[in-house]
Amino acid sequence: MGTIGVRLSVDGLREVFDEVVRVLDADGEAQEAIVKPCFFDPACGSGNFLTESYLSLRRLKNDILRETVTDRTESGALGFEEEKFNPIKVKITQFYGIEINDFAVSVAKTDIWIAESQMMKETEGIIQRNMDFLPLHTNANIHEGNALRMDWKKVLPPSDEVKVFGNPPFVGFTYMTDEQKKDMQDIFPGKKNLDYVSCWYKKASDYIEGTKIECAFVSTNSICQGETAYRMWEDIPVHINFAYQTFVWDSEAQDKAHVHCVIIGFAKFSHAQKYLYHGGQRELVDNINFYLKDAPDILVRSRNKPLCDVPHMVYGNKPADGGNLIIEDADYADFVKQEPEAVKYIKPLLGAQEYLHNKKRWVLWLVDASPSDIKNMPLLRKRVEACRNTRLKSKSAAIRKFADTPTLFAQITQPEGVDYLIIPRVSSERRRYVPIGFLHADTKVTDAVQIVPNATLYSFGIITSNVHMAWMRAVAGRLEMRYRYSKDVVYNNFPWPAPTPEQKAAIEKNAQAILGARELYPDSSLANLYDEVLMPKELREAHRANDRAVMQAYGFSIKMTEPDCVAALMAMYEKLIKASDANAR
Repeated sequence: MGTIGVRLSVDGLREVFDEVVRVLDADGEAQEAIVKPCFFDPACGSGNFLTESYLSLRRLKNDILRETVTDRTESGALGFEEEKFNPIKVKITQFYGIEINDFAVSVAKTDIWIAESQMMKETEGIIQRNMDFLPLHTNANIHEGNALRMDWKKVLPPSDEVKVFGNPPFVGFTYMTDEQKKDMQDIFPGKKNLDYVSCWYKKASDYIEGTKIECAFVSTNSICQGETAYRMWEDIPVHINFAYQTFVWDSEAQDKAHVHCVIIGFAKFSHAQKYLYHGGQRELVDNINFYLKDAPDILVRSRNKPLCDVPHMVYGNKPADGGNLIIEDADYADFVKQEPEAVKYIKPLLGAQEYLHNKKRWVLWLVDASPSDIKNMPLLRKRVEACRNTRLKSKSAAIRKFADTPTLFAQITQPEGVDYLIIPRVSSERRRYVPIGFLHADTKVTDAVQIVPNATLYSFGIITSNVHMAWMRAVAGRLEMRYRYSKDVVYNNFPWPAPTPEQKAAIEKNAQAILGARELYPDSSLANLYDEVLMPKELREAHRANDRAVMQAYGFSIKMTEPDCVAALMAMYEKLIKASDANAR
């Protein structure tokens, strides 16, 4: 029963109960197994999950009745004990829920009563006899209240027969109401930037302590990604026994909102068999960690410096200028025509979009501009004044401070005169490799990218390899499904190899070959070059050669799977963390 609540439709829910079907089909006595559990949805959302689950269980029971009760002529003959026979083993009194407002409680109770009536009619048709079920005397155990401020044990005392499932609300930290933020602080004191759904996991973990209760929640995929995973799961000591990796839940509303979800089945004990579901496929795995990967239970925490002795990565420059220091390519020619003396201060500017799609953008880089120069160029001065006014009007006190320096970006992290590696902070999940490259010091970047000043060909070869990409896919955050590359989680925690001089030289050679393969197609953007369908043969072969060289430096077999690679990197990370913590003490 661990997989209850996995699907959102009636037909899908029936598929979810395959474990129950196997138990029930084993022998006749096992039919009673379906009677025992109590199903508890602590965020029942008008009872939808409860109702769908009740319907699915009753339909399963009716399927069993068709096989075990009727005779060969399907006459519904029940034998001598017909009058004593009661086929109804799944009752709405076994279903419990919590809903936050009174109207929704009434709707939930009505829905489940209607479902009971429908299933009674269906059962009558199978056994071919009338059943006296009106008026309805049963009662749905739907309780009104804020589930995060209620004692769940008073709603349903915990026992090994309880199953907890549901679809808690999806609300990001930025969009929470004051009441919701108070709920969050009560449950996760001192923590911020957690999704509201995290609270249900913590409450469920406390509720099931010391029991064999199993839980399953549909949730936003953010809780298993990036910094959020560490902040949330470090306080929730559970085992994940099955999980659906990220999928798109299409809303039935007209605007068709697409929510990227996961489903996590967890308990205080670990199943011998664990299943990962992805794209309609089920995989038996050794373990499921909090990133929903087949890897050890290790959480990667955010850190501001690399674990290994490697060049530091920094965020790109933050404009916070209202667009006033930035010149769009369509406006460039007209600006230069009106203010030709400003050319010496105009530099190429790249964010992730410009870098990946060969788009041009420009910036007024006034680091060395004197006040008299700016005064003598009216169009330039106008832009500087507009930048100052924009910052003064900002709701953020931190941004208002930068009104004192309106000629400059709010934060400048890029060192002058130094070439660097550029890494887009957001990149398509459809790419095997995040497109990473070198830029000349004269090109400036925004905080839509991250950079590694003084990086070498060896650095480039390592972080553009399949090994680093496997690590990134395992621990990075996501924007919908796209990768969100974080220096504090992905780069700073990445375990680097200790290559021999020969291995390092091989990586540098292959890294140069990757750059050379790109130069063969000057008319193609990186977005096109790294499209899995369009990727040129020369570039793909250069990457594969680099992958083999990097794996050799790690001592990895080229036959290693990505989950095996992630598991090995996690083990390396754990050793590095222990050594770092020991040195800190």
